[in-house]
Amino acid sequence: MTEISGAAMLPDGLVAVVKRDCETCVTVSPVLEALAKTAELTVFTQDDATFPVDADWVIDDTDLSVSWHNDIETVPTLIRVNDGVEVERIVGWSVDQWRTFTGDGSLGEGLPEFRPGCGSLSVDPTIAPGLAIAFGGTSLTARRVEFASLEDDLEAMYDRGWTDGLPVVPPTEERVMRMLEGTTREAGDIVTIVPPNLHEVTVEKVAINAVMAGCKPEYFPVVLAALEAVCTDEFNMHGVLATTMAVGPVFVVNGPIRKELAMNSGINALGHGTRANATIPRAVQLIVRNVGGGYPGGVDRSTQGNPSKLGLMIAEDEEGSPWTSYSEDRGFDAGVSTVTAFCSEGPHTIVDQISRTPESLAKSLAASLLSSNSPRMVMGMDAMLVLSPEHIARFADAGWTKARFREELDSLLAVEADTIIRGADGIEEGMPEAFAGHTLPKFRPGGLQIVHAGGPAGLFSSILSGWLTGEMGSVPVTREITA
Repeated sequence: MTEISGAAMLPDGLVAVVKRDCETCVTVSPVLEALAKTAELTVFTQDDATFPVDADWVIDDTDLSVSWHNDIETVPTLIRVNDGVEVERIVGWSVDQWRTFTGDGSLGEGLPEFRPGCGSLSVDPTIAPGLAIAFGGTSLTARRVEFASLEDDLEAMYDRGWTDGLPVVPPTEERVMRMLEGTTREAGDIVTIVPPNLHEVTVEKVAINAVMAGCKPEYFPVVLAALEAVCTDEFNMHGVLATTMAVGPVFVVNGPIRKELAMNSGINALGHGTRANATIPRAVQLIVRNVGGGYPGGVDRSTQGNPSKLGLMIAEDEEGSPWTSYSEDRGFDAGVSTVTAFCSEGPHTIVDQISRTPESLAKSLAASLLSSNSPRMVMGMDAMLVLSPEHIARFADAGWTKARFREELDSLLAVEADTIIRGADGIEEGMPEAFAGHTLPKFRPGGLQIVHAGGPAGLFSSILSGWLTGEMGSVPVTREITA
């Protein structure tokens, strides 16, 4: 045996890597037996030490060390090694290629001319991370925490304060490395600075918390983009935590990635039951807690809180909407995958099961929107209106564009300040006396966010009331989702 690159041991001559659980490998097994009689051949077998035959030229590679060290991606792979150096390789089965490669013009007579290979076990996504750790070490730099043999992993993580109150997935090295495969970024790259303690967070640390939240690797780019959005000065995550209002980040996802991740934009769109919708925002919140130090009772001073502090994510139903998407409203091209962070309270249901004209429904929606946060407050806080399919159909059927809908709402959401001045109607809460005699908009220009989501049946929509906007508060932040 000769060492190659200081890691993998391959003998000189022809080297084949195969597995029994591969039809192409089974097809070429007679070829390998014939080659063993006429050439210097060694076969490494991944899943059965007696395949293709029980012979001294068949080497057990069920630990996959040879396959991993030599970057075997497909079986069968045929390699030529001279003086300990690989000089050539081919994959799969092709009569012409194998004959040229071996110099045997009669090789494979009676076999199909071509068969594609199968995936090597060493690149199986459920196996590869463990092999990388076993044979290549690990580039992970996070501190290792060892639990006692009798400790329950879930309870131990809860006792150490790593959770949001629900059980988390143990972030083993294998799981974290598998999560890192979901991005092209390096594990040590700094993603952002996380409030409130302003700690730098690496891609690796984000991956650890994404594992704990229950994310899949394919969700990871969304986690990264969502985290970047909430850690901006504009979103003001520190303020979102510190306020005593019951607000937290709500995320809206647009673009093709919604379908790629099987995100829910239909029935129960604001509820539970869909892994991507539930775990991605949870990962962001765990990072704010575990890396940023945003613990309830610490910097997080919310009087009552709301479920979005655990995690709330909406995928917009773009296909079912007659209007432009939310991300297009925010300046992105159609077809671009984005995530928007919006600071809000929990959803409040609007019930209108009778309106059949757009005019009536617009007035009904406006009446509910006027009470967003408080009917005595205007201009200072945004809101998100999540229109259901049955409600949005009233406007689509009447030919209303989104611009027409906004114009109608703007007129309906104009408030006479005299009705909400402090002391009016015997209520001390309200706008300062200086606004008396004015007509005021309920929301700042662009402050009402409009999203389409929900199941096909049900004459209900939702309001997510925002927090203080402007320099002292939070404004929506959108980020493009990239690998």
